[in-house]
Amino acid sequence: MASTPSSLSLLHDVGSEVSVRAGAELFRYVYRPTEVQYESPRPYLHPIRTRSGKLVTVFRPHDHVWHKGIALSLPNVGPTNFWGGATYTRATGYANLENNGSMEHVELLKASVEASAATFSHKLTWLTQPAEGETAGKPVVDEVRTIRAIAGEGDDFWTLTWTTEITNVQGAPLVIGSPTTEGRDNAGYGGLFWRGPRSFTGGFMVGADGTEGEDLRGTQSLWAGFSGKHDDIDAESTVVFIDGNYGSDLPTKWFARSEPFACLNPAPFFDEEHTLQPGESLTLHYAVVIADGGSDFARMSQLADAGVEVLKSAGVAVAAEAVAR
Repeated sequence: MASTPSSLSLLHDVGSEVSVRAGAELFRYVYRPTEVQYESPRPYLHPIRTRSGKLVTVFRPHDHVWHKGIALSLPNVGPTNFWGGATYTRATGYANLENNGSMEHVELLKASVEASAATFSHKLTWLTQPAEGETAGKPVVDEVRTIRAIAGEGDDFWTLTWTTEITNVQGAPLVIGSPTTEGRDNAGYGGLFWRGPRSFTGGFMVGADGTEGEDLRGTQSLWAGFSGKHDDIDAESTVVFIDGNYGSDLPTKWFARSEPFACLNPAPFFDEEHTLQPGESLTLHYAVVIADGGSDFARMSQLADAGVEVLKSAGVAVAAEAVAR
């Protein structure tokens, strides 16, 4: 265990998961999942909690058992599904294609606490579903992933940052898309995806440009936030996502819902495919601010500003305006 005077600590269950605390447990990161192949097993963060311990994620909800807290999930990576469940293609619609891949831990790079930040970094490989008679799939992508938690003394929020670099290792061009690039309207999900508690359904959702509710889906903006209510405890919490690639040439749009469940997802391949050539890499940066209490647009803007500053302090050049498209 590593710790600092600010009480931020990281506990590593070697070969399985890490947890980070700042008083309450802020999150648990399971990097060796045990779910079945159909759920496209991949590392995930759950539970995620506010500074006072309020739960803001759900795990394996009955409607989509492959939704798991916050996870990097991509449904259309060439012919492989790294999202879980059925795959949507033009030819089949939604169908179980026995193409559910997995993201597997390869090597620990860092697990430490410095100042007010806890860091966990590791290498992964993305594998196709094993063919009949085989024990392992074929490599599609190598990834380096770094997750950090920043918790300042006296704040009623903390910030999660997520940086991932994926490299095409399959020896042929790799086309990454979504159900929308396959023809399903306004269903461009894929990327860093948050699924909120069932009680958050119908909560307040807004983007940086003031677009609210279901109108947010398919729009572009630097950040989007969700304020939801908890059952039992008469409390509210807020989750704000910042897209660190905003303003780049990636056509990121928000996949966001408040009905029939709560979710936020800056989707970099929402309605345009992206091709990675053999050996080519792509880096994605995100920040997620988790706060106690409900929020209106003004407070979410302030929380987003705090998340942007964390990204900038890590060297991420966050743009103020999007590239005209």
